[in-house]
Amino acid sequence: MAFDLLSMFPEELSALCVDLGQPKYRGKQIFEGLYKGVRDINEFSSLPKQFREKLGESAFIPTAKIRRKLVSAIDGTVKYLYELHDGETVESVFMRYHHGNTMCISTQVGCRMGCAFCASTKAGLVRSLAPSEMLLQIIEAERDLGERVSNIVLMGMGEPLDNYDNVMKFLRLVNHESGLNIGLRHISLSTCGLVDKIDKLSDEGLPVTLSISLHAPNDAIRRQTMPIANKWSIKELLDACRRYIDKTGRRISFEYALIDGVNDTKDHANELGRLLSGMLCHVNLIPVNPIKEKNFKRSEKNTIKVFTETVETYKISATVRRRLGSDINASCGQLRAEENENK
Repeated sequence: MAFDLLSMFPEELSALCVDLGQPKYRGKQIFEGLYKGVRDINEFSSLPKQFREKLGESAFIPTAKIRRKLVSAIDGTVKYLYELHDGETVESVFMRYHHGNTMCISTQVGCRMGCAFCASTKAGLVRSLAPSEMLLQIIEAERDLGERVSNIVLMGMGEPLDNYDNVMKFLRLVNHESGLNIGLRHISLSTCGLVDKIDKLSDEGLPVTLSISLHAPNDAIRRQTMPIANKWSIKELLDACRRYIDKTGRRISFEYALIDGVNDTKDHANELGRLLSGMLCHVNLIPVNPIKEKNFKRSEKNTIKVFTETVETYKISATVRRRLGSDINASCGQLRAEENENK
């Protein structure tokens, strides 16, 4: 199997160079060259020609081409559809905030979690992304826009903890001082609640922000929209969250998509407040994005206001997420689904 150079640490690249009869320091040259934009092994001008030829026989540099680019006329949010080396496509969203530029990236092509309100799971899981394919979503956006990404959310297509090893490697690579050097505290990882992997993540020593897609105050409602709730109950999920907080000292963010008539009443808000009371957490309330195949509607403004205020009476920090890129369907999965339909 050919080596994916962009998915490798400098130490791994050095070991590969030694195996190919070159000095160790060549690994550092390759690593730095990759982050300076080298996308063809023959472009490594600092490497001897013979070595470049030998390296090309056993390794490759992956690419992500911008297939489509949509720019919001409302707030400048940019949505990308990238084509990967095998023709598969993934989506990313570049958002500008006062605290810096945030990139929402995908971790898989499709998703197998089956959440009813999510567009990226409609066609199921095709495959997981390599660390390089996650990095390229950021690298290509920075190159295209001439702006630096300072924050990352792993909240695009796919379930990050279902691609555990590749995501952990991506996090360490994106944080590398000779690479993109993005601080781990500026990264949020979102999961629908894979309890065993949350426990595993708590031992990694990575100070990322963990976001839990909760979306319901009880198991009965959660099971209606999230198949993962059939495997782990809310109690099991919240127990794992408490263990995570105890081990890491990090505050957890709970994502709650407000769906009209499903989970957005004052009683639901009280139930959620009682559930999370006393936990080191924040609640992100998200008016649901309608998708064609489902009849879900976003909650009314006053309903959202009452829900937020009710949750806050339990001394829980709650905010309503600002909707960026509303004119370009900035939620991940919609553009890829459109593309697949056109095919």
